[in-house]
Amino acid sequence: MTGTVDTTQELAAFLRTRRERLNPDDFGLPTRRQSRRTPGLRREEVAELAGVSVDYVVRLEQGRGLRPSAQVVEALSRALRLPAEERAYFFNLAQQRPREADRPAATTAAPPLVRLVADLAPLPAMLMNHRYDILAWNSEMARLLLDFDTLPPSRRNAMWLCLMHPKTREFYVDRERVVREGVAHLRAAWAAYPQDRVLSGLIAEFIAQDEEFARWWAERDINVNGRGHKVLRHPDIGVVAVDFEVLMPLQDPDQRLVLYRAANQQSQSALDRLCAV
Repeated sequence: MTGTVDTTQELAAFLRTRRERLNPDDFGLPTRRQSRRTPGLRREEVAELAGVSVDYVVRLEQGRGLRPSAQVVEALSRALRLPAEERAYFFNLAQQRPREADRPAATTAAPPLVRLVADLAPLPAMLMNHRYDILAWNSEMARLLLDFDTLPPSRRNAMWLCLMHPKTREFYVDRERVVREGVAHLRAAWAAYPQDRVLSGLIAEFIAQDEEFARWWAERDINVNGRGHKVLRHPDIGVVAVDFEVLMPLQDPDQRLVLYRAANQQSQSALDRLCAV
C-alpha cells in the first residue's frame, strides 16, 4: 500500500523517468562519439536545455533535499517537454505554483465543451475565458442576456457588455456590486496572466472610458467568485433572479463554464416563458 508521499524521492524518480523517455534525435543535439548506455537524454543535456547546472540536475535526481524554484520547475518542464498534466504534477511535487502566463490563453471553445453548453439546456449556460471573453453559449443564455451572434468576436466580452453596451449597461439591478466583482476578478486574472496583452488592452480601455471602473480598479480589490446571485432586468419578462455557478474543466482550465438557475419560482416561470418563445 502506498503511504504518505515522499515528495523529494518522488520528484527525483519523476525527473529520471521523464528524462529517460525522451528521444535525443528529437532535440537536434550534437552527435557525441561515445554511445549512449542509458535511454533518453543525458543529465548534462537536460541541464543545458533548462539553463541550470549539471550538478543541480544530479542532486535533484538523487533526491538530495532540494526544492527547486518555480522558475527552475518551469525551465525543466520545457526542457523535458512535459504535457500540461505532468507539468502541474511537477509543480505540486516542488510545492510551487505555476504561472498561468506560461499557458496560452483560450480564445476558442473546446468542441466537447461547446456540445456540453448546448446539452445543458434549458439551463442558460455559456463558456468564458479568464478575460470574460464569451467563447460559446446556448440559445437560452442568448435569450436571457443578448444575441451574441450580433456582436463582433472582439466585443463578446461580459465586462465590455456590462460597461459599454447600451442594452446591457443597466441590465443588472445591483449593477455596482456586479461590476465591482468583475473588476476584482479581472485584477486577479491580470496578475496571473501578466503577458496577456489583450487583457491589458481591455483593462486600459475600461479605465479610459468608464470612470466607475477606473475608480474601483484603483482600489485593488481581488476576488474570484465562482458562485453567487444576480438580479436581472429583462425587457421581455421583467425582473429575474438567478443563482450562478462557475465550473473549471480539468482538461481546459482556462475555460469557465457558467450556469444560471432560477433563484425562485417566479423567476423560473419567467425563464420558462422566455425559453418557450
